[in-house]
Amino acid sequence: MASRLSALGLAVVVETGARYLLDPWTKHHPTLVSDGWLRRVDFLRRAIRVAADLGAECVSFFSGALPPGTDPELARTRLIDALPQVIEEAVARGVPLGLEPEPGHVVERLDDALALRAALGEPETLGITLDVGHCVAVETDDAATCLRRAGKLLVNVQLDDMPRGVHEHREFGEGELDLPATLAALAEIGYPGLASVELPRHSHAAPLIARRALTALQRAAATAPAAWLELAVKEIRADPARVRALLPAAGREVGRGSLCPSRDPQGLVHGTVEDAARAQLLRALPPGTLATELPELYRYGDDAEKRGVLRALPDLDPAPEIGLPLIQDALRTNDIRLVAAAMGEYAGAHLDQHSWRHGVLKCVFVGVPLAAVARWRERVDAELRRMVTDYAEECRAAGREVAPDAHRLLGGA
Repeated sequence: MASRLSALGLAVVVETGARYLLDPWTKHHPTLVSDGWLRRVDFLRRAIRVAADLGAECVSFFSGALPPGTDPELARTRLIDALPQVIEEAVARGVPLGLEPEPGHVVERLDDALALRAALGEPETLGITLDVGHCVAVETDDAATCLRRAGKLLVNVQLDDMPRGVHEHREFGEGELDLPATLAALAEIGYPGLASVELPRHSHAAPLIARRALTALQRAAATAPAAWLELAVKEIRADPARVRALLPAAGREVGRGSLCPSRDPQGLVHGTVEDAARAQLLRALPPGTLATELPELYRYGDDAEKRGVLRALPDLDPAPEIGLPLIQDALRTNDIRLVAAAMGEYAGAHLDQHSWRHGVLKCVFVGVPLAAVARWRERVDAELRRMVTDYAEECRAAGREVAPDAHRLLGGA
């Protein structure tokens, strides 16, 4: 099968629903949260070995629904006990895993998947499978926002439409999915994997429905802003100097809203749509041009363009002598969106401790949420707590309220 896939130029993902396979009487059972969960672990380990033989992009799996009468804490304990065995096999075979949030399951939403991943120590091989229809059905954010939030953790994407609040896979246009925005989000985050149409109850008319799905995808991909962004990236790869004209145009072409409007309306934590687009344009630059282009693009750009450069730094990872002066310049401003963009992952990795402390204190002072500060939990130290304590005492003496993030820093929580 691997040979045939290779000959046809096809990629493959191994799905692991297992309807009536492990238990002929109960669909999908046993799951990772039910009695007999060790059988599911064995099945997933076998699937990983098959995936390794096929050269599959990942093995996709779900948690399972909470069985009637089962304590939710027991279900969580089973997941915590089961997944290290699955992850161990995946690491040994070099196969990524994609945990899929599934409506009605213990891991139902993206937040549930991210929390479980954190509880397991954020293993590198454990990524996310995201069904965009599920986002419509159960998430508070739209599918495009969920894709951006998952970001680099995405290893598998399933495309289908659904009505709001209803777990029913439908063809594109028969639900409430914004397909152009969804495809644009995939382009913005630079997702490199499979995005496959999943319509599990439509096999009886597969050729006809596949044709309609392909047409819908082609039409959605041809609409702005995805089409503009794709063309702009191609132009920059062909002529890197084009970035000087295209970077300023990004906001007008793709929009300026927050990537996560319900949770981060100002784009302080996750950034904005134009930030993401500008980061993608900058990723198209040849590495040899970064030393000259980045400082100039930042110096002559407006505030929005400066933010785009700052938010691209973690992906571009320029030498500290190139990137750090941009971070330090942004931290001298009182523009809270520039300050927030400056205190991201690049600053967390490269900024010296003295400058980093002052950057954190500035965030607390001007109202940038601590969630925008990368690595603060691992970098907070006694000196920063002393500085925050002095700041809090000044606030109390002046009759001002102490920012909640100051309490978090002092408590280390």
